[in-house]
Amino acid sequence: MALVFYYLMFAVALVTVVVYAFIFHKHFDTNLTIIAVLVPIINLGFVVMAKATVVQEALIGLRITYIGGCYLLVAVMFLIFNICGIKLNPWLRVLILLISTGVYATTLTIGYNDLFYKGLPTLDTYGGASYLANRHYGPMHTVFYAMVIVYYLITFGAIIYCFIKKKQVPLTILVMIIVSVSIAVFGFFGSKIFSNKLEILPATYNLGLILYIIIASRLRLYNASDSVVDALVEKGDTGFISFDVKMRYLDSNLTAKEMFPELNELVVDHKSNNKWINDNFPRWVEEYKNDNSHDKFYVEHNDKTYLVRVGKLTLGRFFSHGYQFLVTDDTKNQEYIKLITNYNTQLEEEVVEKTKHIIEMQDQLVLGMATMVEGRDNSTGGHIKRTSDAIRIIVEEIKKQGLFNLSDSFCNKLIKAAPMHDLGKITVDDQILRKPGKFTPEEYEIMKTHAPEGARIVSRILEGFDDQELKSIAVNVAHYHHEKYNGLGYPDKLAGEQIPVEARIMALADVYDALISKRVYKEKFSFEQANEIILSEMGKQFDPRLEKIYLACRDKLEEYYSSVDC
Repeated sequence: MALVFYYLMFAVALVTVVVYAFIFHKHFDTNLTIIAVLVPIINLGFVVMAKATVVQEALIGLRITYIGGCYLLVAVMFLIFNICGIKLNPWLRVLILLISTGVYATTLTIGYNDLFYKGLPTLDTYGGASYLANRHYGPMHTVFYAMVIVYYLITFGAIIYCFIKKKQVPLTILVMIIVSVSIAVFGFFGSKIFSNKLEILPATYNLGLILYIIIASRLRLYNASDSVVDALVEKGDTGFISFDVKMRYLDSNLTAKEMFPELNELVVDHKSNNKWINDNFPRWVEEYKNDNSHDKFYVEHNDKTYLVRVGKLTLGRFFSHGYQFLVTDDTKNQEYIKLITNYNTQLEEEVVEKTKHIIEMQDQLVLGMATMVEGRDNSTGGHIKRTSDAIRIIVEEIKKQGLFNLSDSFCNKLIKAAPMHDLGKITVDDQILRKPGKFTPEEYEIMKTHAPEGARIVSRILEGFDDQELKSIAVNVAHYHHEKYNGLGYPDKLAGEQIPVEARIMALADVYDALISKRVYKEKFSFEQANEIILSEMGKQFDPRLEKIYLACRDKLEEYYSSVDC
């Protein structure tokens, strides 16, 4: 009767494995497959032991059955950890397997030394089946029991933790896990308590396997992502194509073949001979290998625009076996983007045109105000235009020589700001501003206020401008163009680098124009006289670094001033 039991349990194990193979799904946990493989092997060990006619034959079966305690329990523990969503460090997994392997290795010494069993057990029969009697356990058997108890405690600890913390694991699944583990505990320790003649472990292993298969099948119902992925792969809108690391074709789904009919020509495990595929897929892979963030590509094919995503084809956690291509039809999206882009381009062109018109109006307004101020000052006719042109000549030479490392934008805005440098004169009384002779000390102090007042006025005029750089340059030019490099200028007696570079450049153009031009209080100086004065003031009134700039553009300045009325 006992022998029939072992045969029956072995047959049940085989049938269960066949059922498992029939319902197997790629999303099943790997540990479940390990359990499904080990259970029939362990049952076979019990059959071998029950059919043995001598002790050594029974020991062979016994060694096989110990796989259950050393490895089957580990697979169960790992399976439950995964079901409960508890992450276990890979190195801890390796350590557990090494411990189990070390303990199992000592079971292979049974009959050869006293490490696991002391001496040889005797062979007896019960119900037509052989069993090993008079077993005397060695020290490693105690270690084996301790290991099994620890594994069970860890497993139950994971279940309790899952029950308390992991709300996403269904209660029915938790109940089945508790039942399966409890049956295993009873099977392992109960048979030792009640009888050594008939092992009930084969039945508990089979029942546990059946429960784990039910659990795995039920879990698939709760895993929406797996169901969605399966549906997409089967008949979705996404094409899947895979190549190995040597760009040999592996597989593609029907959607991909409809998108790229060239795939129908390819032979599995062979490189492509199709020019279109060879022109695109290897190129995408190379760009992806050079920069993993560059994993999206657009390709136009057969009047369609496709988005191709490249990723590694991995089997397991650590090793890449090739490349996976996910293809979606992006035609409508790209057409919409083109439509929006064209519309935006048209809007941008209109905005640029209107902005240009507004800027021109603003420039005319500023120039008009500057001209109005100039009209009140009978000593500076044409000064605004001439200084603006002089600034342009000087700035072009500064850019050419790379002095002060000024950007093109800065230089252009300095030229634009030049006409605003004397706007502050609008606040000076006409009796002073239009005085034909030299100023008294009191009048000169009043005249000097045109610099800070000019800065205030320019700031107010440009208050609504978006271009803050232009505003800053224009304010500085108006405020500080009468400062001197040696600190003896006005209004703030700044010196050296304290004076903004735009004001230092403006000062040179302003003074040069004043020297060359006729004023009510003086005749205009000759170019030679002006040149001597300018050079003598380098390092005093002017930044000494401007000397080589001035000398380089002196001929252009003289040529310009020879052509205008000053």
